[in-house]
Amino acid sequence: MINPQTIEFLKQLVLNNNREWFQANKAAYDAARENLIAFTTELLKQLHTIDPGIDEALDPKKSVMRIYRDIRFSLDKTPYKNYFGISIPTMGLRNGGVEYYLHLTPGASFIAGGYWMPEAEHLKAIRQEIDYNGHDLKSIIDDPEFVKLFGGFRQQEKLKTVPKGYEADNENIELLKLKSFIVSHPLKDKDLFKADSAQYIAQICAKIYPLTVFLKNALA
Repeated sequence: MINPQTIEFLKQLVLNNNREWFQANKAAYDAARENLIAFTTELLKQLHTIDPGIDEALDPKKSVMRIYRDIRFSLDKTPYKNYFGISIPTMGLRNGGVEYYLHLTPGASFIAGGYWMPEAEHLKAIRQEIDYNGHDLKSIIDDPEFVKLFGGFRQQEKLKTVPKGYEADNENIELLKLKSFIVSHPLKDKDLFKADSAQYIAQICAKIYPLTVFLKNALA
């Protein structure tokens, strides 16, 4: 489970996003990070049962993302993220690619999955899979339970024009215009604090799994 103190640390960080406060509260941050690592260990075990592509032996420390922001090219100079992120790859990658992603922030946490903003070659491969097997993708994203959990898959950022190599009258043209292929489901703080929260989140990921399979097949 996620400890309430972990979310409380983030609440305080939002109000005090500076190095002086962070150093004075380093012990609280270290405790929160240890909680995240322990939670990720359990989540990996649960996810492996629903997605064999998840390596349950993955070092959980590598999945817990850094809290330090890269401010070199940013107008926002606050040094720390105001959230915790846990990235669990499905293809042996460090971060990015087809993955499950847990975002923890007070009152606005969520679990997500899919592929966010694929690189050019991967995007090309996914579009080809949609062109060939669009009915398979539509059977996943139009399933009533899928829509209830994740909303409208088609309402993601997309091209304003027809992608190169395709015609405007392609039956899957709106899916082919997509720039990302992700879904997300909101999580309440109380959901995170339950003893079986890792299992609860994994059960939501089980509903994302068919999309994961479709995307991985496209990249195989």
